[in-house]
Amino acid sequence: MTHNVPHAAPHTSRRMTIKAMGAAIAAGPLAAGIFAAGDAARPPSRVGLIGAGTRAKWLTRALAREAHRAQLVAVSDCFLPQIDVLAAEPSNSPTAKSWRRYQNYEDLLQQEDIDALMIATPDHVRVRAAIMACARGLDVYAEKPLSFSIPEGRALVNAVKKYQRVLQVGTQQRSTPVNQYACEFVRKGGLGKVNTILVKKMTSSRPVSDLPPQAVPDGMDWNRFCDQARLLDYHEDLHRRWRRYAPFTGGSICDRGAHALDMVHLAMGWDRVAPVRIEPTTESAQVHDRGVRIHYPDGTVIRLESTSGPAFGGIFIGERGKMEINRGRFASNPRNLLAPFTGSETESHVANWLDCIASREAPNASVEVGHLVTSVAHLINVCRITGRTIHWDAEQEQIVNDVQASRLLNKQRRPEFALPQV
Repeated sequence: MTHNVPHAAPHTSRRMTIKAMGAAIAAGPLAAGIFAAGDAARPPSRVGLIGAGTRAKWLTRALAREAHRAQLVAVSDCFLPQIDVLAAEPSNSPTAKSWRRYQNYEDLLQQEDIDALMIATPDHVRVRAAIMACARGLDVYAEKPLSFSIPEGRALVNAVKKYQRVLQVGTQQRSTPVNQYACEFVRKGGLGKVNTILVKKMTSSRPVSDLPPQAVPDGMDWNRFCDQARLLDYHEDLHRRWRRYAPFTGGSICDRGAHALDMVHLAMGWDRVAPVRIEPTTESAQVHDRGVRIHYPDGTVIRLESTSGPAFGGIFIGERGKMEINRGRFASNPRNLLAPFTGSETESHVANWLDCIASREAPNASVEVGHLVTSVAHLINVCRITGRTIHWDAEQEQIVNDVQASRLLNKQRRPEFALPQV
């Protein structure tokens, strides 16, 4: 059931208290100590969620572990029955009955008194919702890939800066201690000069074709599901397997590929370093499966040419040996190149986001980092579609001397789902 009745005015005093405490923490121990006596009475942050699908289950489990300082109070999904599925998760049972439910996320943003927002929508919906949240003064956890296009991502970076928000991108391996350990080893020269990095050749998305129209299921606002994309006829495959299709996503290279490329950038210290060119190499019967090589300013080359390899990382080939970094583990050759990891195995990405909401520090996966890594995935897609080498001007975020390829950087949006002006 949707709730479109007017909501009470925001509890300004509670929100101001939370923000004042965050500022005090950032100012130092003495200032923060002023709040120490009343900290036990500080109300938990009120969190909203847009997108109640599979990924939301992981997010709400992580949020439930932080119940002492954050509570989920409102959920939006254009397919309302999906909220019931999420509410049935055991970790959500303490709060699910009190959730306010929305079919239109704009209603949630306008009516709810919340401090922060999690966004677990399909790729093509995320940036618009995130910019709206930033403009309302909310801190944001945005799933990966951060954007549906490079200009979209830049607009979100600008919004986060303008409204001085904390935005955490959902590349959670940046908060996984073993991944941090292995990446730091590479970044600090443990392999010597790294010349080549092998990343699994994950596919791009494909056009929609040969899907006969089906009846829109009860509880689904299909217009809002399509969002900025053209309004397609409903088909269950578009709804449940949207990660395959170009109107909604860039494909696996923007999904798991975002994790893999993120580990490469973290290990190489490339948080502000973009590639200079991307060239097509291995051919394929399908354009979306074409191999590519990515060239960086220091001469390092990422090769995405094989269907084997780590799904969430890469193989780094350096002067002193090789290292494979994957989700939650690493391996090296020689085997004794790096001592076994003995620290905590607890991934804490949502916790890091909440920490940074309080401290106002940059989170582990900041909006700038997420935008850069996602941009690389988008450029891989452009290279595959054109079949030509893409030369990239990172400062201007423009493809050099290729008008046709440059047109592919933008997505045509329906006017009613235009991005807010920043």
